[in-house]
Amino acid sequence: MRRWFAKSLKRKLSLIILLAVVLPLLSMGTVSYRIATSVTEDKAKQAGMNTLKQITDKLDFVIQDVENMSIFLIGQKDIQTYLSNTEGDVNSYSLIVGTLWNLSYSKKYISNITITPKNGNPVLYTTTITNSGLNPLLQQYESVYKSTTKWWSPLYVNQTTDGPKRVITLVRPIRDVSTFRTIGTLAFSLDQAEIEHYLTDAGWESSGFVMLTDQYNQIIAGGEPGWLARKVGDVFPNLDKLGETNGVLNVPRGELPHTVLYNSMPRLGWKLVGFIPTEIYQKQNGYVLTVTAVTIVIALMLAMGLVLYFLQWVTKPLTRLTKSLKDLNPDEAIPTYEVKSADEVGLLVHSYNKLSERIGRLKDQVQQNEAKKKEADIMALQAQINPHFLYNTLSSIHWIALMNKDRQIAEMIGALSDFLRFSLNKGEEFCSVQQEISHAQNYAYIQAMRFPDQFEIEFFIVPEMLQTTMLKLLLQPLIENSLIHGIQKKKAKGHVYVHGELRDNQMKFVVEDTGIGMDEAKLRDIHGQLVAANQQLGMLTEVAKEAKLPVTSYGLINVHRRLLLHYGLGSGLVVESTLGMGTRISFSIPLGTGELTT
Repeated sequence: MRRWFAKSLKRKLSLIILLAVVLPLLSMGTVSYRIATSVTEDKAKQAGMNTLKQITDKLDFVIQDVENMSIFLIGQKDIQTYLSNTEGDVNSYSLIVGTLWNLSYSKKYISNITITPKNGNPVLYTTTITNSGLNPLLQQYESVYKSTTKWWSPLYVNQTTDGPKRVITLVRPIRDVSTFRTIGTLAFSLDQAEIEHYLTDAGWESSGFVMLTDQYNQIIAGGEPGWLARKVGDVFPNLDKLGETNGVLNVPRGELPHTVLYNSMPRLGWKLVGFIPTEIYQKQNGYVLTVTAVTIVIALMLAMGLVLYFLQWVTKPLTRLTKSLKDLNPDEAIPTYEVKSADEVGLLVHSYNKLSERIGRLKDQVQQNEAKKKEADIMALQAQINPHFLYNTLSSIHWIALMNKDRQIAEMIGALSDFLRFSLNKGEEFCSVQQEISHAQNYAYIQAMRFPDQFEIEFFIVPEMLQTTMLKLLLQPLIENSLIHGIQKKKAKGHVYVHGELRDNQMKFVVEDTGIGMDEAKLRDIHGQLVAANQQLGMLTEVAKEAKLPVTSYGLINVHRRLLLHYGLGSGLVVESTLGMGTRISFSIPLGTGELTT
């Protein structure tokens, strides 16, 4: 297959152009499909969340309305009188019951209003209840509802003359407005069926559903009838604990995955939970995928047709020229060929005809030029490896820049010359701290010229240690690491700080940057490489020597190995980093040590 392509420029160009067309089309189609599916899903979730918020507003209105009516009844003069007097008054009883009836029938969601006096007077109510499910709940949650001014009960069933009624009840103590002693209890019962209508009439997805849970995480509306009054965690184990306010979850229900949206009612701690089968927007995604695939196929067919026509048109003259030159004898004169076009190919043939007559005369000259070129290349290579030649050349450039009053170039060339001179340093391995700092500053200056306004570097070195001897070329690789892997990958301007201080008869150096930092995985990888360097030097146990990690940070590892070789195990690099905050690399060496540690 490779030979088949190699023998034809047309085939190679066809493959390259088709790949150049096909790959972007496929990439664009893939990206478009993913964006479309993401938008479809986001819109479905946003619409669902808006629906939940609308239901929440309606339920909040109902709750607020009931609480306001309860406050009105508690302070109503006739009710206060009826609950305060031990002797029942038939007229007051009838008047109060009439008021309660008016309130109850004016609101469809009110199932019953009950006022229970503590003075033994008859109970006031709007619906005849033969068996109330509230009393057991009051005994169960006695400590809760007595410790607050209002308490909403879980879902329970009242047996009435009209049949069983599921209700949620607001229970409030009624206190005397003068003495503040408790004189009765007010219970506002909401009809669960009416609350259910708010959920079913909200326009939710037909294949999904919405359910309402109370502060005890029990289902009080929505879903299947068998779920009512059960814990959410018993029906949906994955929804045992929802967030405080609202959110989106993906959970399985049966064999189908569902998207779950929830929104809280802070007033009561109730939550609206909506279920949307993911197949709803997956069907839409399938339609988008089909349209995208058809579009890409049509575009590919058009592109392939145009590419083949274009290549045939371009390569046809070249094919004719190739056939004519195929059997040409190089020792004979090169013949001329007819020019049939004025485009680039025609100009190429025309130029070829003009050059053919000069090839013989230029043959000897080309050979001589090639020999001279090789000799010049050898001399240039020899000059490049001669430090004195390099220094002299840099010095000449430095003076030319000064003569041309280009101070910036002169300073950069001077810094480069000092940088190279220190790096060679006649083969010596040690230098003073002052020289090491100057070398690092020269490097930083050159980088600052290359990348203006990308970083700032500051040196904080204790003056007492400037003349102390240390191993050379330790700080510059660390600064380079900070710039390349930390600062240059950051959009904003970065900072590098180099610290040097005396501590416990040692010199401690720190190179700290404000770059992108490293995640935990990369930091563990760096630490593993430092440990592997220790193993290679035979400084750890036999068990640890079995670990082998690939080296990805050669600059850091080389500095680490040199420190271990010259100063011992306690002088290796310490690397600390926080993703998004920066990296801190430090090492300590004995004060004034210029010899190998044994």
